[in-house]
Amino acid sequence: MIVPVMLVVVFDLCLPAQTPPNAATTAMQVHTDLNRLMRGLLYPASNVVFSAQNDNPADVKRIPGRDPAMATDPLTSTFGGWQAVENAALVLSESANLLLIPGRNCANGLPVPVNNPDWVKLVQELRDAGMNAYQAAQSKNQDKMVEAADTLSAACAACHRKWREKPRLADRCK
Repeated sequence: MIVPVMLVVVFDLCLPAQTPPNAATTAMQVHTDLNRLMRGLLYPASNVVFSAQNDNPADVKRIPGRDPAMATDPLTSTFGGWQAVENAALVLSESANLLLIPGRNCANGLPVPVNNPDWVKLVQELRDAGMNAYQAAQSKNQDKMVEAADTLSAACAACHRKWREKPRLADRCK
């Protein structure tokens, strides 16, 4: 009985000796530019939120004979309907964090202005709009979704006016 207890004690003493992950290896990393992030994450998620203004997500049916796990439309997927709208709204809020990671570039090669107070403010408006849409989706009330979509649209438009809608691509993110 002493030997098994000794092994447990020795093993237990070895555990704290493991090295914690190095902060440099776990730091946030950028893998795409702002344009692709918008097209791949924010644009599709916002479209799911916007769709709930006109079409009741509860009425969206899965496609017969198709595996919902393979659906490319979130509304008809395994986690479809109102849950898809909730998920999309949360994606918008969470993606605000990605918009603040240093090292990301705009499509024109200029760095995303993550330290500019206007950028930070507009990203926060996106985060808030996403959470507002999430709460509206939880209520399963299309009138609330219209209001939430308006708030989201205003947040997107304010940021685009400031940073994207420029006469020349080279002037974006300035």
